[in-house]
Parts: sequence; C-alpha cells; structure tokens
Amino acid sequence: MNFDVIVLGSGPGGYVTAIRASQLGLKVAVIEKESLGGVCLNWGCIPTKALLKSAQVFEYINHAQDYGITVKDASADFSSIIKRSRNVADGMSKGISYLMKKNKIDVINGFGKVRPDNKLTVTNNGKSIDYTAKHIIIATGARSRELPNLPQDGKKIIGYREALILPEAPKKLVIVGSGAIGVEFAYFYNAMGSDVTIVEFMPNIVPVEDVDVSKQLQRSFKKSGIKIITNSSVEKVDTNGSGCKVYVKTKKGEEIIDCDVVLSAVGIVANIEDIGLEDVGIKTEKGKVIVDDYYKTNINGYYAIGDLLPNQALAHVASAEGIICVEKIAGQNPDCIDYGNIPGCTYASPEIASVGMTEIQAKEAGYELKVGKFPFTASGKASAAGHKDGFVKVIFDAKYGEWLGCHMIGYNVTEMIAEAVVARKLETTGH
Repeated sequence: MNFDVIVLGSGPGGYVTAIRASQLGLKVAVIEKESLGGVCLNWGCIPTKALLKSAQVFEYINHAQDYGITVKDASADFSSIIKRSRNVADGMSKGISYLMKKNKIDVINGFGKVRPDNKLTVTNNGKSIDYTAKHIIIATGARSRELPNLPQDGKKIIGYREALILPEAPKKLVIVGSGAIGVEFAYFYNAMGSDVTIVEFMPNIVPVEDVDVSKQLQRSFKKSGIKIITNSSVEKVDTNGSGCKVYVKTKKGEEIIDCDVVLSAVGIVANIEDIGLEDVGIKTEKGKVIVDDYYKTNINGYYAIGDLLPNQALAHVASAEGIICVEKIAGQNPDCIDYGNIPGCTYASPEIASVGMTEIQAKEAGYELKVGKFPFTASGKASAAGHKDGFVKVIFDAKYGEWLGCHMIGYNVTEMIAEAVVARKLETTGH
C-alpha cells in the first residue's frame, strides 16, 4: 500500500498526471470515487460536445436548402441524441481504464482523504484502507456552484449534470449565467426547439470575453430566437406549480418568466471540503488551494492541480499542471506555465476562441493599442461554408508591437486559435 505518487481524482488533471508519473518510472496509484475521467469526460466537456454536434447536424439539415439540397421531414430524436452523448462519454471513460492498465497504474475506487505524514485514507462501501505515498497530488476538481436563492433540486432547477440527461427537451428553459456552460446549453436547447431565455448579471453575455465578441454572440443568438436579459439577477424561483415562475430583477423592475426548467450555470466551486486539507494544514484562500510555481502546497509532499487552484479552470490547464508537477518531483526541470497565453474556447454556435488580453484589459494595463479586425463577411471560405457571422480581432502594443490578445467568434474558430497561441509564444510582433 506504499507508492511514490498517489493522485486523488482521475479527471483530465489526475489521469494525465498519473500517466506521466508512471512514464517517469514512479510507482503510481489513482483514487477515484466515481468514473475514471472525472467531470470533463463523463459530465462536462466531452458529452456536451457530443450534444452540440447533434445540434449542429440538425441545423445543417434544417438549412440544407441554403446549400441547394432538399431534405424532407427531418426531426430530432431527443432521447437518441442524449444516448449518443452518453455512449461517447462511456467510451472515453473505458479508454482511460485501458490507459491505467497499460501504464501499470493502480486504480483505487472510493472516497479519498489526505492525512498528515504522507498518508491517505480511502473509504469504499463502509470499509476504510490507509495508503502512504512520498508525494500526494490532489486533483479533486470542481462542481456546479449553487446560489442560495437557486437551490438545485435536480428536476426543475438543475445544474449542468442534469442538463446532459433530461428525458425530453423542455418547452421553455431559463438559463441563469452566460459563461461557456450557459451559452453552450442555450445553443443546444434552442436548436432542439426549446424556447430559451438567458439571464446574466453582468452587462454582457460571456462576460470574460472581449466586449465586441459578447455583442456579436448576442446578435447571433437573438437571430436564432434566444432571448437575452443582461444587467439582471434571478431573485427567486417558485417551483410550486407544474412549472417554474422565475422572478428576475432587471434595471426596469421585476419581471416574472414562466418556464419548465431553470438551468443554473453560475460557475463552479472547487471540491476542497471533507478531503482532509485542514487535518494536514494545507493552506487555502477564498476556496482555492495555494501552491508554488510547481504546484507544491505549503506542506512538504502534498501538491494540488486543476480546478482547485485560482487559475483558469480548464481541462488542458489541469493536464499541463499535472505534467509539470510530476516532472519536477522526478527531478526534471520543466518550464512553468505562462497563464497569460492559455486559450479559452466556447463551443456554442458561433464558436468563440480567445487568448491574451481583451481590449479593455490592455487599455487598463496602460498600453497604447493597435487593433485590427477582420469580418468573416469578407472571407471567401466563410461565404462558401455558409457561415458569415463573426470576426477575428487582434490587439497589439503600438510601441513595441507585442501581440497582446486575439479574439475570434465564428465558425470553426476553436481550431484556429492555436495559431495565435504559438505566434504569441514565439513573440511575434505586429510590426
């Protein structure tokens, strides 16, 4: 029961960390209380993308006429779409299981708790077993954040998890929050025929994006029939009747929206409770674990990666953090992550992809700017593909030509952003 490295959690942070540690010759175990692959593979990124693909195919069929093709009587079989999404997720989780065996990693099922003196206790079906490891890496991820006035009951007020497996598409859906989770589900359910309303507290939807991107998405969504209410907050939801009455406080006063289901998409919260952090003395701040550049906590032999940290909560970030963490443990000298050059992608339609500073952030940082913008209406490829919504926006420092930010919205931009990331890494200038 003694290991070089034990990883607590098997999401894209945990399982990648375990594989890299094994490749470096360390004896490794992974502890997982549910399914290998964590939220991302089972209840997040991957099954969501499967749903979005079905929505995109359905939209193509509905607009086949635009491409000179006639299709009659197409309909969306909602339960089959959900089933396909679950099958994709299950296949990915089985793939992780194979990788664990291939890399000779012990998979320990159960709920893990860190203990002092490099120990971990795993509880499964009422039985507890203690393990020891020279290095314990905590990768317990995050979950849907619940607001006190929006308690999730899993039926009428749901989180992203239930949104992936609803038995049928609701006639009317209110989505609270317009980050990546909110707008991706808004696109999907709108494509499935639901009447969708988004309520956003901030002045713009997708509030972390450049304002021009937010405005473009708002235009595209409104064209698709999605209603958007910004500068507003959901005060309460009355679930007593057959549906929900959503009380929204807007600039103009209170508005009551009737709907079948409310999806709470107001962000995520790190899973740091009940995993023994206090027993060990691991330092946290504002619900996040504090680590150094190589993910070591304030206690020797204990590390944390992924959504537990105050950095971007993204799958590829967690994987990179884990790799750097174990390479450092193994005595290598890996480069630290440049958190200013991490791309973010949102897979609604149109897609959003961005890296670096927004125009407002760059101005606030004191830069004098050169901004370039190219609309897809002027792109031959976009016209030929039938996707003319959107643009690419680049932001440069006028003085030295440093590429400060790149923001795209439109068809397939999530594939294009990598070019901007590489160019910024190689210190390309705009001169």
